[in-house]
Amino acid sequence: LQLVESGGGLVQPGGSLRLSCAAPGFTFHDYTIGWFRQAPGKEREGVSYINSRDGSTYYADSVKGRFTISSDNAKNTVNLQMNSLKPEDTAVYYCAVSYGSSWSDLYSGSWGQGTQVTVSS
Repeated sequence: LQLVESGGGLVQPGGSLRLSCAAPGFTFHDYTIGWFRQAPGKEREGVSYINSRDGSTYYADSVKGRFTISSDNAKNTVNLQMNSLKPEDTAVYYCAVSYGSSWSDLYSGSWGQGTQVTVSS
């Protein structure tokens, strides 16, 4: 399973970015897809995930109200819309997939290579 993240870049504080996670040749149906991030010198942290079985979503407190996770079944991608970005959102963002539906399941699931998000003026 290969996961490919895209959409990262440099944005000013208050700006927006939209990350996408694709899995060529694989369908996300019946899986949980999550987004993590890791800033320099910090541990990797869970940001958001979506359970494709029932559409339920979860957000870390630090991004609640600013980030929105969604799935695009036609394109077989999972997207993370990030609004009102802050410098502390700067990190490498990774997507992960698991058949299980918990954060620990995602940590031990399949991971992409990550995409850099930098929020700076």
